[in-house]
Amino acid sequence: MEHAKQLPDWADEQKLVSAVNFNQKRGTYLGVLYGFASGMMSTVIPKEARAVYYSKGGADMKDRITKTAKLGYDIGSLNAYQPDGEMVVTCVKTRLAHAAVRHLLPQSPHWVNSAPEDIPISQADIMVTWHSLPTTVMRNLTKWKVPIAADESEGFLHSWQLAAHLLGVEDQYIPSSWNEADSQAKQVLDPILAPTPEGIKLADILLSLGMNLDLTLLSRPILGALTRFMLGNDIANWLHIPTEPVWTPLLETAWGPYVIVREGGLDLGVPEEAYWLFDEFLRQFVLFYMSELRMPINISIPVINNPNHP
Repeated sequence: MEHAKQLPDWADEQKLVSAVNFNQKRGTYLGVLYGFASGMMSTVIPKEARAVYYSKGGADMKDRITKTAKLGYDIGSLNAYQPDGEMVVTCVKTRLAHAAVRHLLPQSPHWVNSAPEDIPISQADIMVTWHSLPTTVMRNLTKWKVPIAADESEGFLHSWQLAAHLLGVEDQYIPSSWNEADSQAKQVLDPILAPTPEGIKLADILLSLGMNLDLTLLSRPILGALTRFMLGNDIANWLHIPTEPVWTPLLETAWGPYVIVREGGLDLGVPEEAYWLFDEFLRQFVLFYMSELRMPINISIPVINNPNHP
């Protein structure tokens, strides 16, 4: 356990400071990207979708997606990897939870009958999930033309390199640059994305997360349109997400100019209503998670599989 808590000798304090700057500037986007782009992508990673659906985490998807977003926020917090920070403990607890799932899932006849592998959550599986987080975030920020300083980009990557190391991934498998991360994702993430019955059900749950809240912009059609916009038509179609007649074209035409205006660029004539809608959507999304994001992350070691699928 003590060995698992040690930072590698390549940990760079200055890069971690840059990661904090990145998170502070991009926090509004990151909530949506971690919580939703990565969360929805996990439903089309077949091994992950099956592992989540049949393990205890599948019984409470809001809790799981909140923890994913919380992990992203904690990674960029001021003292994340300091002795008084959250990240080292979070990573070690996550490793213990993974170990428990490796022990428990092979006892589930549902998982055994649907999964091709004998033991879940291999090192390769962890790196696939890793790419669904920072690599996917950076791909979207690049696509949206969000300006990012070189040192902050490097710092953001470094914070996730440390997370991979602390999650037990061997250093040789951890990308050393964003180009390498993108290249690796093209080999290990993009080609394996596919629908599964379990993933389709998980996506359906995620799209309904805002249903009982007085947050009108977290409705199912809008979250569906956001999924289509961020992850593409193929994934949206796999997950049976219909094309939304208002929000899909609005995102496609106005999101790019909105980001430019928001980043202090020239006003490219974004309709005031569209600007307000996007701003309000991001605000509501952050508000939805923030009450729980302020709490210390609570990663418990599971002792059972999903009670709905024993």
